[in-house]
Amino acid sequence: MLSIEKMSALPLSRSEVFGELRKELYEDEEFHQSDVHIFIIMGASGDLAKKKIYPTLWWLFRDGLLPEQTYFVGFARSDLTVDAIRQACLPHMKVADTEADRLSVFFSRNSYISGKYGDEAAFSKLHSHLLSLPGGADANRLFYLALPPTVYHDVTKNIRHHCMSIKGWNRVIVEKPFGRDLQSSEELSNHLSSLFTEDQIYRIDHYLGKEMVQNLMVLRFGNRIFGPIWNRDSVACVVLTFKEPFGTQGRGGYFDDFGIIRDVMQNHLLQMLCLVAMEKPASTSSDDVRDEKVKVLKCIAPVSPSDVVLGQYVGDPEGEGEAKLGYLDDPTVPKGSTQATFATAVLYVRNERWDGVPFILRCGKALNERKAEVRLQFTDVPGDIFSGQCRRNELVVRVQPNEAIYAKMMSKKPGVYFSPEETELDLTYRSRYRYKRHLPTTSNTHTPNSTMVKTKELSEDTRNRIVDLHQAGKTESAIGKQLDVKKSTVGAIIRKWKTYKTTTNLPRSGAPRKISARGVKMITRTDVKLPDAYERLILDVFCGSQMHFVRSDELREAWRIFTPLLHQIEKEKIPPIKYKYGSRGPSEADELVQKVGFRYEGTYRWVNPHKL
Repeated sequence: MLSIEKMSALPLSRSEVFGELRKELYEDEEFHQSDVHIFIIMGASGDLAKKKIYPTLWWLFRDGLLPEQTYFVGFARSDLTVDAIRQACLPHMKVADTEADRLSVFFSRNSYISGKYGDEAAFSKLHSHLLSLPGGADANRLFYLALPPTVYHDVTKNIRHHCMSIKGWNRVIVEKPFGRDLQSSEELSNHLSSLFTEDQIYRIDHYLGKEMVQNLMVLRFGNRIFGPIWNRDSVACVVLTFKEPFGTQGRGGYFDDFGIIRDVMQNHLLQMLCLVAMEKPASTSSDDVRDEKVKVLKCIAPVSPSDVVLGQYVGDPEGEGEAKLGYLDDPTVPKGSTQATFATAVLYVRNERWDGVPFILRCGKALNERKAEVRLQFTDVPGDIFSGQCRRNELVVRVQPNEAIYAKMMSKKPGVYFSPEETELDLTYRSRYRYKRHLPTTSNTHTPNSTMVKTKELSEDTRNRIVDLHQAGKTESAIGKQLDVKKSTVGAIIRKWKTYKTTTNLPRSGAPRKISARGVKMITRTDVKLPDAYERLILDVFCGSQMHFVRSDELREAWRIFTPLLHQIEKEKIPPIKYKYGSRGPSEADELVQKVGFRYEGTYRWVNPHKL
């Protein structure tokens, strides 16, 4: 651990800050192999690259969380320029007016090479370009495969034979889907393992970068109160939910190849199940955590078709816009497709802690709300003395939107009567950490490349409202008109807020270590605005932490659970149950979860305590 005196030596460059934090949080000695890093985006012309990868790299670069000497190289078949990439990415990069100079520096670090993915000569050309960059011969290389799985074999083979760094380390980030079933997944894993070691492979599931998904471990193993009740003796069932309020939005052709089980259930929901069900790991090291997740998966039998309800949405005649259209109305969807857009499945973890407890996985498109959450419903209180007025306790971890943890419990209703009513212990992040987003009322906060405007005359509510509207995607001009505030003042508030947001993207998702006084100060200056999942995960790759990435044996067990069901659905062309766009899904799904033990009372009403 670094001394406070050493940490307080100012100023530090961005690279030094990154290095100190990285060393403290990860104790990663290999960082010192090279100060130069090259991030190669394979598939730089695609949607994923322009909507997620380039914007994420920009945010990390802007906030000073990447090593000082980091270069970015795009590779794709298209004949592009860096300027063309810039124009395609700008709508997704959320660049403030005062960040133009910094953005220019970012794109000055970018270059682009075109070539075919199966062409060895193109990859030799790419390698020569990487060597030509400053310090390129000694640089660490990160390859992001923002590509369709059909070209993984050619690309990874050419990377291995033509583009590996000799002196620095090499890491390859692989996007899902990791195959279509157990066999294809094993073929891909065997291919990758023949080219790279497991510690070089980062199979990315962006849900593992979500704040509340990562919080599950701290919630479970950092609190004494949950340990004695986190088992089959107290938990009646566990419900893991992923709901989207929109349909395929013209991407039905892609979705139809995979379906909702492959797209969400087999990966996102199963990963959350593991974090809920696993035993306490020996440490927070990557392999210790993933070892426990694999043990959970090995205790789950392949899902039975009798424990599954499949659905497909149809248009709502009374809806508006897209809501009038069903899945089969999407022109990119094959006529008469039986692909499911909704699924509910019940799994059982056959071990001492969870035997007999149903784990209910629910996911779907075109539903009544956007929501992702983990819900533990506890058993009834034995020896009821309140004439059946008590409801089951629940612990809910809401992943999105509006991250929160809350416990539903019974309390006496205020008044002269001795009547229980449902209430909650509520940790809503937006409310609990709101004080961290309060903005200074004077202009002495330094923001690079900007002249701050005094905002002393604005109330706290107005400043917070400006930030809310900015996060909702409103422009500075639109916010100014709506709140009757000068555009320059709106811009100043947003820039101040971004200054406090800068250190939010710390690599804290890896193994936690003791942090020096200065490190703590940097962390506690954060705003309630949480970093994007891709920010956390890409930073993890730079840092060498694999905790939030999927290991090959973990992937194998996940496919073992779902492959028999998927094959049966496809072989028998099992017709999904129709449900209306904007509904809760098929009523048969509610009947299934009720049958296995989940109790929905429908009596609970949440009251926002901050608006009373």
